Amino acid sequence: MNAHPAGSQLVRILRLCSSFSRGYTVTGYGDCSTLIQKNGFVSSRTQNGFLYHLKNCLGLTLFRFQSSERMPHIPSEAEDVNNHTGETKDSSVVPTPSISSSTNTASSQYRGPTTEGSSTDWKSMSLMERRRSWEQFCDELQQCTSPSDVLDLYRQSHVTWKHISNSLMTLWATTKRMSDDQKRYERKLMFEHPVFEEICQQALKEAQLMSCNDLVYSLFALVKIGVSQHSRLIHTLLRVSQERLNEFDERALSVLSSCLRTMEESKNVIALRAGLRLLVELRIPNIKTVMALQTMMRCIGKESPLPLKKKLENKALSLLNQFTLPNSQYMFITLAVMGYRSYPLLEACSNRVIENIHGVPFWRLVHLLQSCKDLSYRNAALLTAAGNHVASMLAIWEVKQLILFLKLFADLGFRHIELMDGFAQMVPARSESLTFKDMLSTLRVYSLLNHCPEEGRIEQFLQTLIDLFQSHLSKCSSLELLQGVYYLCLLRHYPSAALNQLFQDDVLSELQSSANLNREANKRTLQCIKLCMELENPSFAVPEIARIAEPLPASFVVNSAMKEVVEAILGDGSPYRWGSVLRNVHFIDFEIALDQERKCVVPLPQDDEIIQSTNIQRVAVLCAPVSAFCLGTEHPKDKLALKVRHLKALGYHVVLVSEHEFGKMSEDERVEFLKSAIFGE
Repeated sequence: MNAHPAGSQLVRILRLCSSFSRGYTVTGYGDCSTLIQKNGFVSSRTQNGFLYHLKNCLGLTLFRFQSSERMPHIPSEAEDVNNHTGETKDSSVVPTPSISSSTNTASSQYRGPTTEGSSTDWKSMSLMERRRSWEQFCDELQQCTSPSDVLDLYRQSHVTWKHISNSLMTLWATTKRMSDDQKRYERKLMFEHPVFEEICQQALKEAQLMSCNDLVYSLFALVKIGVSQHSRLIHTLLRVSQERLNEFDERALSVLSSCLRTMEESKNVIALRAGLRLLVELRIPNIKTVMALQTMMRCIGKESPLPLKKKLENKALSLLNQFTLPNSQYMFITLAVMGYRSYPLLEACSNRVIENIHGVPFWRLVHLLQSCKDLSYRNAALLTAAGNHVASMLAIWEVKQLILFLKLFADLGFRHIELMDGFAQMVPARSESLTFKDMLSTLRVYSLLNHCPEEGRIEQFLQTLIDLFQSHLSKCSSLELLQGVYYLCLLRHYPSAALNQLFQDDVLSELQSSANLNREANKRTLQCIKLCMELENPSFAVPEIARIAEPLPASFVVNSAMKEVVEAILGDGSPYRWGSVLRNVHFIDFEIALDQERKCVVPLPQDDEIIQSTNIQRVAVLCAPVSAFCLGTEHPKDKLALKVRHLKALGYHVVLVSEHEFGKMSEDERVEFLKSAIFGE
């Protein structure tokens, strides 16, 4: 005798509840069927073997929304690198859904019962009337400019689950480009609007009936507009997504993964992420296009296991001959989202981008460079091509756009001389477009890369920045004041007004306060500034009441390979010093006193002052990592350049050695190199 359908359904529910009480997760199972068989319940299409948890939301009220005062900052999706463009037709992005086209895609998605949960008026309409009503709703929805407009329109419409997802996405779309204050005000009105609770109730009721795309867009929009992630609504949408994960196409997976990346940790979120990675791994062999592959790569997230990332990398390498220019550009962004630095892929894509650099739009080039920074990938040829491209278009780009590029180049340690000289020439003529933040960023770039523009431009360029800096002294914070003065000291400029304000007792106390998280870094910066005053600007007297505390001693390690070479050249008993710290600021690997006439090492003086004897020369041997130099050169950057300057001011002959280059030499080459550098042979 066949069991009654209701009885079978009851058995399934009881088995699921038993499974929930044991709190299993999908982690560690290579196959969904293993989990289903282990717990003894029958596989069904809506379960797909992905276990979901309801324990963290059953006891909650139906809705719990965040108040406008506690609304978290929701970043603009215009800043997201996954912008949907018609050029690439990349389904891995998170676009605002096209309202007019969503009707066409609905037929290919999951179809639940079409009558339950729909309004009576809608059910009584003919197909033609429904189509006409839907098109009218879409047209009116596109005209909405605020969340209240959307909710008022929703109240007047015949509602189905299709209306819900599009309305929710429009609620988010109307606020995403507003200022923070305007967002808070509009969302306060939205949460207080009586129709908002109605649309959320309807979404909860219709979740099982929604198509896959409408389901994930609804979840995405609700999270973005600030609905509490602990609410029953959010957890219901997460649970339904788990049930129907196998039905998701590339776009739905992309939207879901983007949503999960921004969500708080919970059992439902963790289980869904695990299921998402399992699904991606199962689908890898069936991927045929680069766009589909990049979608899958973005879905797994940075926390995914290394073997899965390796599989996706190998799949991408097998499709290299299919890569277009947009594919190559998006691969940088995709690898950054994965948190995986694949040199073979990056090198191949870099070559394609270099060949077509003039065809790369502004924002895509910015995102590409940002991805290089995130991945710590420094390709001198790629950065040179990008710098040449930007330098050739100086006249048509805004100052803020150029500053954005310069900041990315500085973060990558790349010094493009033509671009930096050209920008320095532009600044005096366009100074009115510079904000205080732009000025600080510009000073940071030029001081970090130790770049002084061409003679004749440096004074006018820096004076423009100094004037802007000093005009904001009364408004800037103590940290901004410290940063600005430090950047100018690195560039050998010492504005007295800014220095006087920095050395005031209340400013120093705030910077060195125990409550300041950057206290030790601030102390070291103040020590550097004070040493700059003593050695390079003695006309400025640091006030005696200015209390600059000693920072904690930093830990330094002498390069062992270089120590062996120095001992081989000078002998074990020679009177040289290694691992010393000058003025509690600058670390010196090896310090030697050399008799220039006899070309021999003599005992070191007991102080750090300039030696009066003309025959005795102090020698400071500095071993610096590759990160202390500008990319692809031996041009020292900020702190290393300042150390060399200060040592020369104290009478030292500085021998600067790159660890990277030194490591590539043979033993004999190392000895000859250091002997020549120290003794001048």
